[in-house]
Amino acid sequence: MKPDHSILPNTSLVGLALYFRSAKLLVLSDLQLGQESALIDHGVMVPKVNFRQIRKQLWHIFSQLKKQKCSVQTIVLNGDIKHAFHHASEQEWVESMDLIEHLKEQANEIVLVKGNHDTFLGPIAQWEQVRAVPEYYLPKEKILFIHGHKIIRTPQFAKAKTLVIGHEHPAVTLRDGAKVEKYKCFLKGKFEEKTIIVMPSFSALSEGTDVLQAGKLSPFLQHNLKNFEAWLVEDKGYYFGKLKGLG
Repeated sequence: MKPDHSILPNTSLVGLALYFRSAKLLVLSDLQLGQESALIDHGVMVPKVNFRQIRKQLWHIFSQLKKQKCSVQTIVLNGDIKHAFHHASEQEWVESMDLIEHLKEQANEIVLVKGNHDTFLGPIAQWEQVRAVPEYYLPKEKILFIHGHKIIRTPQFAKAKTLVIGHEHPAVTLRDGAKVEKYKCFLKGKFEEKTIIVMPSFSALSEGTDVLQAGKLSPFLQHNLKNFEAWLVEDKGYYFGKLKGLG
């Protein structure tokens, strides 16, 4: 297993996030803040650990970037920042605002890309004075960040050569004799004529969906993914080749 950080030119895997050096941009996806409150409301008693683990992951990411002397100008949260579909719970309000305040200390601009769980994200964004948008585009790099729960064919979509999506929570299960372990992963493949990068979930409560077995959620991923490449995330990103070699 050889570490590989070249998922895209001038781009690095940093934990469960992606860092784009030319744009000084960090992107992460699917935090699903407040998920514990939703589970508790349905009778599932779980400790509130997700936000604490997210803060721990972020500390590691920013520490790594600092060691590499990489500054961050923009942070993109690529959808499903919160968990509940039909409201914003008290836990979501508190954790979302705490997170955004923390991220403001690390970057000049925070952008919230709306996911399918983010129907009540607007008031949080307005309170924190950050942008909540359906997509975010880097014109120089021709990269479009979009959550991935639906295809929106905007002018930026037409111009983009690379799409970066979340939503799918991709993972791969590896077996070594009786030992079975599931790893979150980044995927890289094609959608129509564009390169597409699928990001793993940043949530500590989501171990991910095995893309070799389960049906796919995103409309961007309804074709055969056997030629998609996978980077599995453990202590760092490890390149594992094409999915057809992992099945």
